[in-house]
Amino acid sequence: MDLSHFKVTTRIPAVLTQGVSKERISTEYIAIDPDYCFGKPRIIGTRMSVATVAKMYLEMGESLEDIAREYDLSLASVYAAISYYYDHQKEIERQTAESQAFVEQLKQKNPPSPLQEKLKRIRGE
Repeated sequence: MDLSHFKVTTRIPAVLTQGVSKERISTEYIAIDPDYCFGKPRIIGTRMSVATVAKMYLEMGESLEDIAREYDLSLASVYAAISYYYDHQKEIERQTAESQAFVEQLKQKNPPSPLQEKLKRIRGE
């Protein structure tokens, strides 16, 4: 299936792409802005990241139609997100791995809260 008709592309300065190597991105459906979603590619007008759409589709088995319906997104924007993901898969996977590593670092550096401690005791952990 040719998804190219879902993309309107333009040149965007590399500084705005936060490590995304290709400068051509969809400006009709996909945005990269350091003030939203930590600069990760997302569907314009939402906080729905391209990585989240890809995870729901590829790992959780949700159809693109169900994702669009469930999150009140246009079907074109969801297809554009998957198209963008495939075009930038290595960069997005790298960003996701870096985010996960950062979260793990934070967990290790910060002691559990009193509530977390209590829940662990209740669960017998």
